[in-house]
Order: sequence, then structure tokens, then C-alpha cells
Amino acid sequence: MKFVIAPDSFKNCMTAREAAEAIRSGLSAVFPDAEYDMVPMADGGEGTVQALVDATGGTLRQATVLDPLQRSVSATYGLLGADGAERAGNGATTAVIEMAAASGIGFVNEATENPLAATTYGTGQLIRAALDDGARRIIIGIGGSATNDGGAGMAEALGVRFLDAHGNAIARGGGALGQLSAIDVTGLDPRINATEILIASDVANPLTGPQGASAVFGPQKGATEAMVGQLDANLAHYAAMISSQLGRDVARMPGAGAAGGLGAGLLAFTNASMRPGVEIVAQTVRLAQRAADADYCITGEGGIDAQTQHGKTPIGVARAVRQNNPNIGVIALAGYVGSGIGPLYDLGIDAIFGIVPGAATLERALAEGAHNLRRTAENVARLIALCDYQCHNNPQ
Repeated sequence: MKFVIAPDSFKNCMTAREAAEAIRSGLSAVFPDAEYDMVPMADGGEGTVQALVDATGGTLRQATVLDPLQRSVSATYGLLGADGAERAGNGATTAVIEMAAASGIGFVNEATENPLAATTYGTGQLIRAALDDGARRIIIGIGGSATNDGGAGMAEALGVRFLDAHGNAIARGGGALGQLSAIDVTGLDPRINATEILIASDVANPLTGPQGASAVFGPQKGATEAMVGQLDANLAHYAAMISSQLGRDVARMPGAGAAGGLGAGLLAFTNASMRPGVEIVAQTVRLAQRAADADYCITGEGGIDAQTQHGKTPIGVARAVRQNNPNIGVIALAGYVGSGIGPLYDLGIDAIFGIVPGAATLERALAEGAHNLRRTAENVARLIALCDYQCHNNPQ
């Protein structure tokens, strides 16, 4: 019997790898001789770097970058290993970056948040560090930003110059984009044109307008009503400059508004494409191929509810493993099971189990998470063993 174990992290409790180990421990108590393929997963958000490094035998790297408020910080990114990971052409390395590691909302608080000034420059520095490490395929998860600069800071770190009417560099941050008069790409790092960039994002918002980056996400980053109007107008001007000077129309492109417009910046200044994060992760770790001969796939994450069907890890895993193995059993485990899960059973998940045994405080549930996950996995294995016994001894 073969199990593919492909959970996401359980937020504030276990990394994806730790969750996979707990699941294997529970299953092996019943099936000690089974084959276990451990595939830590993520959906492009927090934990994607660690999950892909763990799944491929890669390495974590550190780079000194600027945070959204231009303070020097150390940020982590990953270089993927060859254990099941796709590699770029000519043997080049694949890197994985979370923009939140350099430009995330975690770097600011109510007293310091300022989307007019916040910059994605540090994300560009992470991209440059990955290029220096030989990466020619870069996966970028773009959730959790503190920025609203359209990715201009990122592009500046890669050599693009944003100039006002007098030929001077404009200030960093979305508040200065209204002064933009010229975009000089002659200094863009030439390695960018030889690099495949995959944007891991489930956000479909355009750059501007009522559903755009400023209107929808700006208030979450501290933008007042007046700031939202200014930022939206500035991004519209920025998009117009990109269209007229670079010939790339990013204003209404789905996903351009992700991460305060970082999606637009990546689409404008790099050879980037955007896809759901879990699809990119599943492809990178070759999940469909690894599950082709498996009997069961065990997945899961901290919570499963109605939102899981919209690009979350468990449903993405179910779709991936059924590509080459439509009869595989897919079982999901979760810290909590919310309402509206009915559609998940029609989308590839066969059974869903909550792991918390009874009423408990959040603190206790987190502290006992690994134990609860192991115990639930063991009970699932006992149910599988019982079904196998019944099938073999009571054939119909």
C-alpha cells in the first residue's frame, strides 16, 4: 500500500513538513510496511518557501534587503533541490520567494503603516539575490503585502528608473507615482529576460478601479479614503505610462492588483505569468506523477470550510493527484471543519476529519496539534484497514 502525504502547514502550529511527519507517524502505527511519499505543500502564501524547500531537499538562503519602510532586514528565500523539483533549462536552479519576507504587512503596525511610502524594493532585492545564486526560474508568492506601489520598487531594485518631468528619480512608494513622466528600462538586469517567473496568486483583482488594489486592499494597509483615491489615481497614471512607453497593458489584467499592484509590476517588467499558487507548487514537486501509483493521499491544513474550494491546498492537492490516478482515495484532515464543505466532496475530496477531540481553548488546540493530528491519522488508518478486511472477507 502506498500513501502520498501532502498537507499544507497548520498555521501557528505546524509547518507542512511537521504535519506530514505527524500524519505518517499515525498511519505507520497501523501500516508499518506501507510506502510513504512525503510531499509538504503550500498555496503560494505563508509557508511556501519552507514547504518547497522541504519537499525538494533544497536549501534556505538569507539576503539583506530593505523592508517596506526602507529599513535593513534579513529575509529568507529558498533554492529548490533536485528531489522531484522541476528545474529550469540548462540545469539552472529554481528559487522560491515570498514577497512578504521583504515587503510584508508584518513589518508595519498601526503606528508605522503608510501605503503612500511603502515600497516593494526589498522584493526586487530578493529576486536579484536569487539571480546571483543562478536561478533562472523563480516562483514568487505575493500574498500579505504592506505596499501599494504597483511593483515599482521591485523594478527599481532590478535596474529600472522611474523619472519625473525633470529627469529626476521619483521617491519610492505609491504616493509618488503621480509624478512619473518617464520609465527607463535600459538598466534592467539582463538576466531577467532569461528567467521564467511564476507568480503564485489566487487574486484576480485588476490594478485600478472599485475592485482594484487600492480600493479593495488599501484600507487593510492603513489607507484612508483620501489615500485610496490618490493611490488609485497614481496607479492608473503608472499603468498608462507602462502602456504608452513599454507597450504592456496591465491596467485591467486579472491579478494585476495583487499585493498592491506587485502583480502588475511583475507582468510589466519581467517575463512573468500568473497561476494559482497550489497549482504551481503541485507542478514543481511533481505531485501528480508521485501519486500515480498511490492508494491514498492524505492532505489537510489548519481549517477547511467553504473557502477551501477557491484555490486552497486540499482541493488543489485532490485535483493534482487525480490527474493520473482518478481512483485514488483523498482524505483531508483539519484543525477545524467549518460550514459549506459539501461541494468539496464533488471536487475530489472523499472524506474530511477534524482533529480536535473536543472543546478546547485555542492555546490548547495549538499545543496539542501534532498529537491530535497523529491520533486522527491513526484512526483513519484503522478505518482503512477495517474496510480492507471487510472487502476481502465479505466479497459481494
